[in-house]
Amino acid sequence: MDLHILEHRLRVTSLSKAGLERYTHGLIKLVFLRDKTRCKFFSLTEMPDDYTLVLDEEGFKELPQTDYLQVAEATWLALNVVSNGHSSTSSQTIGVTKIAKSVIAPLALHNVSVFLLSTYQTDFILVRESDLPAVIHTLSEEFSIFKEENGEPVPVDSNNVTNGFIKPKTAASPTVHPVLSPKNQFCVMSLDPDTLPTIATILMDVMFYSASLKALSADQDLDYIRFFSFSLIDGYISIVVDTQTQKRFPSNLLLTSASSELWRMVRIGGQPLGFDECGIVAQISEPLANADISAYYISTFNFDHALVPEEDIDNVITMLQRRQNGER
Repeated sequence: MDLHILEHRLRVTSLSKAGLERYTHGLIKLVFLRDKTRCKFFSLTEMPDDYTLVLDEEGFKELPQTDYLQVAEATWLALNVVSNGHSSTSSQTIGVTKIAKSVIAPLALHNVSVFLLSTYQTDFILVRESDLPAVIHTLSEEFSIFKEENGEPVPVDSNNVTNGFIKPKTAASPTVHPVLSPKNQFCVMSLDPDTLPTIATILMDVMFYSASLKALSADQDLDYIRFFSFSLIDGYISIVVDTQTQKRFPSNLLLTSASSELWRMVRIGGQPLGFDECGIVAQISEPLANADISAYYISTFNFDHALVPEEDIDNVITMLQRRQNGER
């Protein structure tokens, strides 16, 4: 298999809902007016209190710099696993599960923090630009590595990149974070970009005006959670919505998998996770890979989220809680 380092240089941000009105113009431009911006990588994920925006440098220029916008310090690069010239989608399991052992686990072992974004089409592994030598050093034996330049993949000479490279210290055992599972059922879908104008009013209403649900009570787990994700990356659209929100869209325009599978969420983290800790994705994805359970994985500014098939949710929660308790 090949590992492609994409051209996009990305920023990861958190937008407070209190400041949303100052950003709607820029966000509408990024989503609906693609010919007015050179942004090629845009992802918006709504949580109860904020939006996580992941976007390239051209898209970042569209965001006013105010106190409502938190920006992670690092610049991030997107990695993509490619099989036979196409993003890896042929295995029985889908999502992060198929790259858990070959990519996620080795990077965690070598102290490389990752930010993951699964879409309908593929999985993007985001790493800090400063960690790229460590990434190439870690994965060069498993993958042929290419770096995209002007849209073309150019082979990376790992010997040159890692010459004089100091192997990072092996990561300490990561903190095992609590997991919660809201009751929402979710759909992972796609959409022909040319049909965006047809659903513009609905999509803007969902993105900007949907009331936030009361997500967390004082002494109960998450019951229902407000979660919506929209990505427009290199011309491909991916949408994650709960089943109630899905009903608002014309069914004939949404593309789903042949099985029309429903997904349940596992949210990772009782408190904001931060960006420096390594192994968070691995501690979720490795057990799922061992059990051959598919999973989409969406990192946000404060928490991580795995979407697993509805029929597997009870087994997944039991498995992860045992891991939290130190059981095997």
